[in-house]
Amino acid sequence: MQPSTPAQARADGLPLPRRYQAIAALLAAITMTVLDGGIANLALPSISEALGVSAAGSVWIVTAYQLALVALLFPFAALAERVGLRRVFGAGVALFTLASLACALAPTLGWLVAGRALQGVGAAAIMCVSAGIVRNTYPRAQLGRGIGINALCVAIGSAAAPTLGAALLTWAGWPWLFAINLPIGLLTLTLLRAIPEGPRAPRRIDGLSVVLNAGLFCLGITGLERIAEQPRLSLGLLAVAALCLAGLLRRERGKPAPLLPLDLLDHTLFRHAMLGSLCLFSSQMLCFIALPFYLQHQLGLSPMHTGLLMMAWPLTVAVAAQWSGRLADRHPPQALCAFGGLAIAVGAACAALWPLAGQPSLVVLFMAISGFGFGFFQVPNNRVLLTSTPAHRDGATGGMQATARQTGMAAGSAAIALLLGITPEHAPRIGLGLAAALAVAAALVSTRAVKRRHAA
Repeated sequence: MQPSTPAQARADGLPLPRRYQAIAALLAAITMTVLDGGIANLALPSISEALGVSAAGSVWIVTAYQLALVALLFPFAALAERVGLRRVFGAGVALFTLASLACALAPTLGWLVAGRALQGVGAAAIMCVSAGIVRNTYPRAQLGRGIGINALCVAIGSAAAPTLGAALLTWAGWPWLFAINLPIGLLTLTLLRAIPEGPRAPRRIDGLSVVLNAGLFCLGITGLERIAEQPRLSLGLLAVAALCLAGLLRRERGKPAPLLPLDLLDHTLFRHAMLGSLCLFSSQMLCFIALPFYLQHQLGLSPMHTGLLMMAWPLTVAVAAQWSGRLADRHPPQALCAFGGLAIAVGAACAALWPLAGQPSLVVLFMAISGFGFGFFQVPNNRVLLTSTPAHRDGATGGMQATARQTGMAAGSAAIALLLGITPEHAPRIGLGLAAALAVAAALVSTRAVKRRHAA
């Protein structure tokens, strides 16, 4: 079987009304994973109390999900290129739904952690093909608009998760935090036939490469997260992760479609977009961790007050994503990314430098500026990622996109944890300054891409 060409794979998106059905299925699955992630983080204290376990032990509820997710993004991406987007997406939704039921019925922490790990496996299958589904669903002329709709869904889910989680904890109990996924998952499965198959290519997936890939990302991200609290263990984990990377590169050398798809970085626009995405999500995570420490520990605000102030970020992302998506269909997306990166930098820098004592409500303005910039960067940047690689590498493209997000967030978390260990008093504002610097770096990467585009 020969790989499909871009023209064969994406003639003009899906016909109506199938396009709307595919969009509904994808958005429902994305909403399920976004809500679950936000709600689970919020519920850790309640779950640890209900199950009679320590706070440290309850953290595994989040860790198991994250490790399973990062370990399987690339293997599932490779599988999608072999068997099609629809099969991997459907399997991911079905597994996530069943795992949600297992979590809701879990009698002990061990069962709950196992259920969360299975949820992470399902989420990996959903996330790695979402980019390919978007690419094959929307007409090329409307691709930016489609990405914007997805970003709107993620932003609204992120903003709604704390409120919905608090309501469920208050009125129903923690098992319903996971049971809420059941009707969403079943609805998604009824629309599964509308999901595009996407182009396929014959490829062999090597079991040892899958193990090395899991070691690379699980040990690497765990090492980054422990760098402040356990520096020796962290360095050891990072060293083993480096060995896994070396072994993986050696084993996959010479393959036309390696499991770790570094071959995609040969495409200049894709390479710039990936670097920009790493900087973007590192910057976002720095802001999301630094600001609560600043507002609560130094300005004395309550967690509820802090959450309400920071809600300005996802809400403005939801608005900006719609504008930037439509603009990216008509104008150079890298120019929009450059503007967005600078806006993020302005908001983060103002939050770091402005004397907020006595006027913390200004955080709403600063977060709105950064959120607006995030929406103007993320959507056009994702459009570049999706259109700068061959059609038969849709799975690998989606895997790279999701991995950039997870790795960037892990790097941002590690940076702020290290700062908190070195200088607790000044870490939040230094972290916000670092977030601004990373956003400027993302803007500069996009500016360079604009120059290369014009030169070509």
